[in-house]
Amino acid sequence: MKRDNLKQIVDQLKGYLEIEEGFGCREYLLNHKKDEELINYNPSKEKPLELLSKRVSNCRRCTLYRHRKNVVFGKGNINTQLLFIGEAPGEEEDLTGEPFVGKAGALLSKIINSLGLERREVYITNCLKCRPPLNRPPSKEELASCEEYLIEQINIIKPKLICALGKYAAWNLLKREEPISVLRGSFYDYHNITVIPTFHPAYLLRNPRDKKLVWEDMKKIIQFLKK
Repeated sequence: MKRDNLKQIVDQLKGYLEIEEGFGCREYLLNHKKDEELINYNPSKEKPLELLSKRVSNCRRCTLYRHRKNVVFGKGNINTQLLFIGEAPGEEEDLTGEPFVGKAGALLSKIINSLGLERREVYITNCLKCRPPLNRPPSKEELASCEEYLIEQINIIKPKLICALGKYAAWNLLKREEPISVLRGSFYDYHNITVIPTFHPAYLLRNPRDKKLVWEDMKKIIQFLKK
């Protein structure tokens, strides 16, 4: 076995140990699905997504454009089967133009690692592409203004599974307003794409006891992707 391969295995095992400790779990669940089975490369997606990104960068459909430093369109592998959708960019995202950076982003990375994946193997975006002032929750009007972009983004990527992070992402996709504690962990249909809501990483930073529930949701994602 080559040294680089051995190091990769050791690093992955360390990641699982960190996840096990952080999530308070007593079991390990590895995803043996090969990258080439999870990712079906389709170069025809690149140009439509690039054109959509340019349109979004010039958007003035709602007042959020007045305050933004950067549009946060999304980042990741456009050929993935797994799409993560949050609610809106925060301050750090607005500064960098990338989704889920900072502490919440680091936790999301660990959540993705618990699936046996890395961030570069999935795609991450938000319902809103611009930051609401003071990181306040998105309004219904703002979500409606940005929904066309999100729908087009989903239609281009064509994931098999969407993980909705937090109540606003779940509500926006499913058009339901039950508490996220009720919606999480179940599978729903979104235009023939499966959706599973779970808690937002920012919520988990404030309520670490619920990391165990997210781990249960991740196990369901692993089983779904193995089918």
